[in-house]
Amino acid sequence: MRIQEPHLTFPTLGLSANLLANVAREGYTEATPVQAAAIPPVLAGRDVLAAAQTGTGKTAAFTLPILERLAKHANSSPSPARHPIRALVLTPTRELACQIDESVRTLGKGTNIRSTVVYGGVPQGPQVKALWGGVEILVATPGRLFDLIGQKAVNLTGVEILVLDEADRMLDMGFIDDVRKAIALLPKGRQTLLFSATFSDAIRKLAREFQTDPELIQVAARNATADNLTQVLYPVDIDRKADLLIHLVRRDGIEQVLVFTRTKIGASRLASYLDRRGVPAIAIHSDRTQGERTRALAAFKAGEVVALVATDVASRGLDIDSLPHVVNYDLPFEAQDYIHRIGRTGRAGLSGTAISLVAPEEVQALRSIQRLLKKAIPCEVVEQFLPQGASAA
Repeated sequence: MRIQEPHLTFPTLGLSANLLANVAREGYTEATPVQAAAIPPVLAGRDVLAAAQTGTGKTAAFTLPILERLAKHANSSPSPARHPIRALVLTPTRELACQIDESVRTLGKGTNIRSTVVYGGVPQGPQVKALWGGVEILVATPGRLFDLIGQKAVNLTGVEILVLDEADRMLDMGFIDDVRKAIALLPKGRQTLLFSATFSDAIRKLAREFQTDPELIQVAARNATADNLTQVLYPVDIDRKADLLIHLVRRDGIEQVLVFTRTKIGASRLASYLDRRGVPAIAIHSDRTQGERTRALAAFKAGEVVALVATDVASRGLDIDSLPHVVNYDLPFEAQDYIHRIGRTGRAGLSGTAISLVAPEEVQALRSIQRLLKKAIPCEVVEQFLPQGASAA
């Protein structure tokens, strides 16, 4: 198993001059640990099983070597028949699918490699038209892919490389049956790349089912958090959390914060309340259309809103650079999701702060998180928001 390999420059990884130029154009010089560890075995045609969380550079870790391999036999013909699907990337959310497709297009400039992305929540017509036009790389969410397979709009018999990205989340979201049905249509001799936040027992079982002698890559110790990430919790009654959040935003001059709630309705209600109280906010969750999600994320990145309120599912795969603050408005149902949430900040050597608003009803969830972290989260007190009966001592 490769663990946290030293950073390498991209020219040392076996990529062609065209791809290196595209990488340089995007401002990347050093490969991240997962890129340095994954690109060589993918180029060599090996199966890869990698534990890498969002924000580690894992998208380019599979996008670049796939482009390199496919570009060697790319066809400039306009005929759709000359562009069969040769690589299939399955991912759990629309946002992540769009980001992967964007990465393919950006890093694949000048390669004659065609790509498209398909996901639910939007009309199928334009997606079918793009598929009929011929694509070598298809990025898809499992549900929409299986819908299109049923309509015979997708032919997977020529797939050489399969990527299962955020496989743990696909398991959690119940997509695995659609994944299995799609994989059953693929050639047996394909290369399979599986990326997951952790090497859980379920993921290892999945790897045994779909892969052959995979290269194992782990780029961070399980359950580790960034050294430059400050974690803090504030005790508060559950019905005063919103007001405490507003207080903290104003007190600390917070200009950009990703706020996590457990439910979609909770996200919508909180965003509306914050907005009415003078903290520009917008919600993002699975009931929002793709256009609404895209506009919400763009407004957040542009600084037009202070708070982006999201559920765990909606937040997975969000590409937000230099995010300074994350707030756990509700503690997650699963302790592992706490790691995923706070990993959105404190990236790329920048400092970040993860704030948790903890009600008395959430003490058990807090204990589970602290057991996972193997340490207590520091507690700070805002006296006027202390739970009834609690003491600041």
